[in-house]
Amino acid sequence: MPFLHLFLHTLLLLIPAFYFLYHVIHFPFVTLNQECYAVARQFNLIPPIAEQAEYNMFHRDKVELHMPEIYQKIGVGTTIWSPLASGILTGKYDDGVPIYSRAALKNYGWLKDKILSEEGRKQQARLREVAVVADKLGCSLAQLAIAWCLRNETVHCVLLGATSVDQLYENIQAIQYVPKLTPTLMNELDKLLGNKPLSRKDHPPR
Repeated sequence: MPFLHLFLHTLLLLIPAFYFLYHVIHFPFVTLNQECYAVARQFNLIPPIAEQAEYNMFHRDKVELHMPEIYQKIGVGTTIWSPLASGILTGKYDDGVPIYSRAALKNYGWLKDKILSEEGRKQQARLREVAVVADKLGCSLAQLAIAWCLRNETVHCVLLGATSVDQLYENIQAIQYVPKLTPTLMNELDKLLGNKPLSRKDHPPR
């Protein structure tokens, strides 16, 4: 048995132990691939039920380039985290870093540097245009960003973080705007964001 298969086989054997000892009901894989699923089927083990990945308007490659094939062939979807890009997609950093924001905390210097960088300023400029679309839909920028994630058919679950019940409730309301994101509107957002990943077939021939 090749080393990779042996590793995956051992890992999959341990999953029932996690279930019985720690009551872990779901076991998402952070780096799922078809080989892992094939090994599970080959040895009659519990297969992966989901891939877990970062996904938002500014972090798209993995979910949009690699997950569709796995979803279409196996039916395994994605549990995504950071749909608001650590708060960047809420629009609260449009005028800099507010004193009580996460980016102002001592241990979040990396986030502050990211926001104030040249690329960060470009992102804020794009978000101002995206916010216009949100206004037309009658939702907040954060709600649009979450609905945009849910619009991807491979995304089965969006993990949300909130500092208050009101914020969580507002974020959950994003569900009602998913049907309003028509293909035309999604194309408009792609143009505004300017970062849609190119698949192999989309790349021009050399």
